[in-house]
Amino acid sequence: METRKLGYSDLHVTRIGLGTWAIGGGGWDYGWGPQDDARSLATIDRALALGINWIDTAAAYGLGHSEEIVGRAVAGRRDEVVVATKCGLVWDEGDTSTHGRLTAESVRQEADDSLRRLGVDVIDLYQIHWPDPEEQIEEAWATIAELIEEGKVRYGGVSNFSVEQLERIQPVHPVASLQPPYSMLARDIEDDLLPYCAENDIGVIVYSPMESGLLTGKYDRERIEDMPDEDWRKDSTQFTEPELSANLKFIEGLRPIAEGNGKTLAQLAIAWVLRRPEVTAAIVGARDPGQIEETVEAGEWRLSEGDLAEIRSLLEERERSL
Repeated sequence: METRKLGYSDLHVTRIGLGTWAIGGGGWDYGWGPQDDARSLATIDRALALGINWIDTAAAYGLGHSEEIVGRAVAGRRDEVVVATKCGLVWDEGDTSTHGRLTAESVRQEADDSLRRLGVDVIDLYQIHWPDPEEQIEEAWATIAELIEEGKVRYGGVSNFSVEQLERIQPVHPVASLQPPYSMLARDIEDDLLPYCAENDIGVIVYSPMESGLLTGKYDRERIEDMPDEDWRKDSTQFTEPELSANLKFIEGLRPIAEGNGKTLAQLAIAWVLRRPEVTAAIVGARDPGQIEETVEAGEWRLSEGDLAEIRSLLEERERSL
């Protein structure tokens, strides 16, 4: 699979990376419902066998459980896998809800906890999960710079940061990567974030290119209603009205484009975000091996100008309906 250099770093990552938010399971405020660990391990094994060379996780996913699963999966083949994780979302013992904390003490403790759960000596890419509390981002970033000097972290990145926030921390230490949300239904980063990252040699690894599964075309009203109560998507604006009706109509409009190319809607959604030259790679979540077998093919698909024009027209129609 094609790899691309991540920003100024010496990390070369495949166009598709495996996201492990969902394999953290349920039992916390942003869980995806129950998940079988054996199936999670099989999914990671399959992703690596297909040529994916990096995994994105976070301490918060499953309140540490996702990192533990990733650690089990990469044991014995650490040199083959770029491991990215995140700090800044913490939880209190006995609690299932997370909150932001970016003090130096917390970031250090979180890094040590992540190293232990992952079973690794160094984290390849350590990211601030959210700029929350915003007044602490410089303190947290300076701490990550120290962790890099100490050899616990190779490169530092951030997630969900604005241009203004990136400008605040860049003088402290260069930012290797930004992880923002990006999909056909969430395109804000095109205006300023993508140009800024290109100008400053910051890699961009986008998350939720399939809009948390909605753009796969596998979710109708009935399936959404039947999702477990602990699935955070039940309260997402994209999965509820008035967005839902417009989104389902838009997805049906996309279906002929995918089928005309002999592809799936999931592959179309991923290929669409990868069309931008500023986007280094896309994080693709999977809960079973079959899902990653399907989506990994999107890394090699280049959409035609005709297809892109058709998608633009469908997006304009969707916006007019809202």
